[in-house]
Amino acid sequence: MTVIGLEHGQLEKTLRDSGLVSEKDLDAALEAEGANKNERLADKLIRMGIADEELLLRAVAIQNDLPFIKIIAGLGDPSLSDVLDKDWAKGHGVLPLYRVHGELTCAIADPTDLFTIDALRRLTGLKLRLAVASPSEIEAGLSKTNDSMHSLLVDDIIREVGDQVGEEELEVVDSSIDEIDALAEKAGTSPVVRFVNVIILKAIRDGASDIHIEPDETVLRVRFRIDGVLRQDENINPPLGLAPAIVSRIKIMSGLDIAERRAPQDGRMRVNSAGRAIDLRVSVLPAYTGEKVVIRILDRDSMMGDLSALGLSPRILEGLDAQVRQPNGVMLVTGPTGSGKTTTLYAALATINSVDRNICTVEDPTEYSLPLINQVQVNPRANLTFSSALRSLLRQDPDVIMVGEIRDGETAKIAIEAALTGHLVFSTLHTNDAVAAIPRLVNMGVESYLLAAAMNGVLAQRLVRRVCLQCKNIEAPTADERGIFERNEIEVEMIAKGAGCKACGGTGYSGRVGLHEMFSIDDEMRDVITVDASLSSLRQKAKDKGHKNLAFDGLLKVAQGMTTLDEVVRVAEIKR
Repeated sequence: MTVIGLEHGQLEKTLRDSGLVSEKDLDAALEAEGANKNERLADKLIRMGIADEELLLRAVAIQNDLPFIKIIAGLGDPSLSDVLDKDWAKGHGVLPLYRVHGELTCAIADPTDLFTIDALRRLTGLKLRLAVASPSEIEAGLSKTNDSMHSLLVDDIIREVGDQVGEEELEVVDSSIDEIDALAEKAGTSPVVRFVNVIILKAIRDGASDIHIEPDETVLRVRFRIDGVLRQDENINPPLGLAPAIVSRIKIMSGLDIAERRAPQDGRMRVNSAGRAIDLRVSVLPAYTGEKVVIRILDRDSMMGDLSALGLSPRILEGLDAQVRQPNGVMLVTGPTGSGKTTTLYAALATINSVDRNICTVEDPTEYSLPLINQVQVNPRANLTFSSALRSLLRQDPDVIMVGEIRDGETAKIAIEAALTGHLVFSTLHTNDAVAAIPRLVNMGVESYLLAAAMNGVLAQRLVRRVCLQCKNIEAPTADERGIFERNEIEVEMIAKGAGCKACGGTGYSGRVGLHEMFSIDDEMRDVITVDASLSSLRQKAKDKGHKNLAFDGLLKVAQGMTTLDEVVRVAEIKR
């Protein structure tokens, strides 16, 4: 057995001065022949039974003017399990014990290792006090402090949140599980598996669209995006030390490389919950404080409808239904990320889907598998971009083409050419309103006369939170609120607001409803586009023709008690 941190001359002096070993025994050891010519004094003392590991570690402590301690069960602050990475601490023989006023006390096996001490100071950002302890006791202490306390903390979370999701089980299907190393083994342990399952089940039960798992410097934060707004459940506070295992478990479930921690990764899995098939899209991003995970929840059942299932106002539904039944041309849906554009396009495809049509899509990524529809996922590594995939699809004898997003001029030009050659093309575009889609395409390099010939219409949309039905209050609008409706030529007697209850998490909102703006392009508008495709001229012509914007549809939904004026103001420009 070799004790680190001991030199022959220093050890002899320390043992003589401290009296840890008698002069007689020490002289006998020095005079005895060693097992080999280079045998150290510490090893000779242990071999001869004069000293054991603990005695020599006490000498190390005295030699470095540090206390020697015994690691016993319960020693150490469990909250410090997040201060230092367990694997690093184990590899360097360090056990965090307690922290007082910004000073961290640690047990260390080798106090002469200045590199480890310097790294410890940098990693924790705290002032250090050191004590010497046995390496085996430090390792055991790390195991007890981290694993048992993490398990207890996770068990508490599972017990608290599990009561909310009930006895429901989560079955993972269509995933690639290959547990190949120690981290995968840890990620497969019961507390981590159950924690990840409970988090996914709770997100599904609460109607969340996304799960965010974010390591900070001191905490591991879990948030759900519900009704378009991120929320944090106070009951879900997993220990930071479990972050690598939780991320690895999610990677295993979604078929990602758990050994890769420096590059972004995207994966997917399918789970069954209460008889429902739910797709989960996983994105892992290396951040400064660790790997961040976002899980997009794609409920297949919520997508299996046509345009009539979208909750469109009659005026918008009639216009959009007419657009999707055109024999050719381009129909665009605009709005920011997360505004439901893909849902609308899928509903449009479902409306016209039939066995006598060849419908093809190019998406990034493919979010849902649709029957009778040929779906292609963009793969830049294989040089399969929107533009290259679209060119290939045109050789597949399509009737209808959906392009997930028009991102560049090349894709825009190919889409316009496809429409002009007899195809019906659906796509999305990022603009603030429907009318702005035309000048946006012109800025991408599409000739205005080609746009005039190919464009059928543009639908702009936003999602706003719906008033909670459980705590919905009906009240008269204030004078200022009534003035807004009057200036937009809308009659209103009463409006609805949510008081906040347990069902809606105290927000007053539950679920979402869409606001829409339909910009149909007729012959008069085509003439304007050909002559002057500027935003100002297009808006003026649309206004002259009675075009209604997003704010108008939003105010109608406020008057109908679906949402609130605050929500409409949040996403649309209101004439005050």
